[in-house]
Amino acid sequence: MKATGSWLLIPLQQANFRRLATGRLLMYFANAMAPVVLAFTVLDLAHSPAALGLVVGARSIANVVLLLFGGVLADRFGYRLAIQGSALAACALQGAIAICAHLDLLSIPLLVVLSVANGAVSAVSLPTSAALTPQTVPTAELRPANAVMRMGINLGLILGASLGGVVVAWAGPGWALSGNAITFLGASICFSRLTLPARARQGGKGANPWQDLRDGWAEFIARSWVWVVVLQYTLVNAAVAGGIQVLGPLVADADFGRSLWGLVLAAQTLGALIGGVIAARSRMRRALFFGVAVTAVNAVPLAVLAGEPHIVLLFIAMFLNGMAIEQFGVAWELTLQENIPEDKLARVYSYDALGSFLALPMGEIGAGFATEHFGIRPSLFIMAALVLVATAMAVTNHEIRALTVKSQPAPSPSLTN
Repeated sequence: MKATGSWLLIPLQQANFRRLATGRLLMYFANAMAPVVLAFTVLDLAHSPAALGLVVGARSIANVVLLLFGGVLADRFGYRLAIQGSALAACALQGAIAICAHLDLLSIPLLVVLSVANGAVSAVSLPTSAALTPQTVPTAELRPANAVMRMGINLGLILGASLGGVVVAWAGPGWALSGNAITFLGASICFSRLTLPARARQGGKGANPWQDLRDGWAEFIARSWVWVVVLQYTLVNAAVAGGIQVLGPLVADADFGRSLWGLVLAAQTLGALIGGVIAARSRMRRALFFGVAVTAVNAVPLAVLAGEPHIVLLFIAMFLNGMAIEQFGVAWELTLQENIPEDKLARVYSYDALGSFLALPMGEIGAGFATEHFGIRPSLFIMAALVLVATAMAVTNHEIRALTVKSQPAPSPSLTN
């Protein structure tokens, strides 16, 4: 019995892809839930914002510092070992914190040490999991596969962050941490069942980790379209982090209320889900150029917040923003996977992720200083302008304008029931 299938279902017919997608969803769910649970654990223990900042900040610093070596480890020792081992290590660490919580053995120094270890483990898993998608589907299915993968990641992030507080309130930090450990274990089981080519399983031999890091850097800067896009998104992410995460709630408090701000953020998520469907069905050849260009839409919600933040206009702006984010995200993943050598892909992903991670604190801290000097709304206009300038810079790059997608999906997908 034949039925017309959704483009999104095509990659899900591959067992390897289903295992990877499920494992990544669980991993991102657990990683989004962990900081929320950890925050309430610290507050229950010390009732101190300073202690909370120390514990959460320790995890973030370790993540950023060791992020580049995550890609090195994956390319050297094999993707499956790196991703399965990192999920299992995260399970053990969260389990250790949970046991200490149940036995009333927690202390701030202990939580700092365990948070540093958790950040290090996360630094291995992020670039490794991103580099695995091409190993799980045929080349022609890479576009819908990346769209499905990003939708699953977004779902995991949303559910993890939202349920973290609920579970802590209902069952307490100890049981919430136990559930977090079990989720990481589930991700590790999914990754253990991946069937990969020998190179992806075993990794490659390098001279030493520092040389591997230099080789990854050489690969990163060898193509101007790679470092130009990473630079663009470092600036864009900094502007968006400062404008939406820091100044957005201030505007909401003053103009339309916190509950409606939650709906505004939900509009972005809805736009991202629909954008993922559109990206999966797209046959656009210059996908990267289009994705880089529509990044300019990130300026729209910032400008609306800076002007007269009517709730309907803001809802529409954030919805369109979510759609635009996915057009770039899918195109970026696909272009990297098609053009970066397989044995260096995880390291390039590491440099890419480093730019994004550094951008968040830069934007959040910068927003505070800018507001003190210029005020909230002028700062938001400055951030919107930064998005437009960064995008204009990127679209002038010849390689970005010329680069085309190599693989194209079959024109008439169908599924057999």
